[in-house]
Amino acid sequence: MADSNLVHVVDDDVDVRKSLGFLLATADFAVRLHESATAFLSTAPSNLDGCIVTDVRMPGIDGIEFLRQLRAGGHTIPVIVMTGHADVALAVQAMKEGASDFIEKPFDDEMLIEAIRSALANRNQVNAAHPRSAEIRGRLATLSERERQVLDGLVSGLPNKTIAYDLGISPRTVEIHRANVMSKMGAGSLSHLVRMALIVETRP
Repeated sequence: MADSNLVHVVDDDVDVRKSLGFLLATADFAVRLHESATAFLSTAPSNLDGCIVTDVRMPGIDGIEFLRQLRAGGHTIPVIVMTGHADVALAVQAMKEGASDFIEKPFDDEMLIEAIRSALANRNQVNAAHPRSAEIRGRLATLSERERQVLDGLVSGLPNKTIAYDLGISPRTVEIHRANVMSKMGAGSLSHLVRMALIVETRP
């Protein structure tokens, strides 16, 4: 099987590694399992291909530092970061460090497989001007001032309760605004929403 279809799984939890390895193999990906970012970096060839799925919280080199070291080494391989439900701030940081996507645990198997397929399909367009910037800006323009404030909070990695406190509204109201934002932006997930917001933030 070609290296271009290769998925590297980097996670310190042996059970997670094995279950992901099995899932991805059944989806016809070639899979290599790595117990840590350190182990991966020590054996990584200069011409890395495929994509990486890594946990964000790991002993030693965590997912964020792993991303930094990959980029510092000149590797443009797409990286999908797995985060816990409360790790939105880390997920946002990962996106800003160049992650192609993030998936919140627990995640749907098909969602991960789709994210990997998308990352592999688009890996040669990492540094290209994003074709949807104008469309995303148009959708942002439809948000109310309050919805934009909620979006800004989400992109900053703040949980609903903190956004509610900062804006002087209830967490339930934040949830309603968040649902409206997702709908108006056409976002299928929080990672999709954050990714769109970061596209227009990082590309003027």
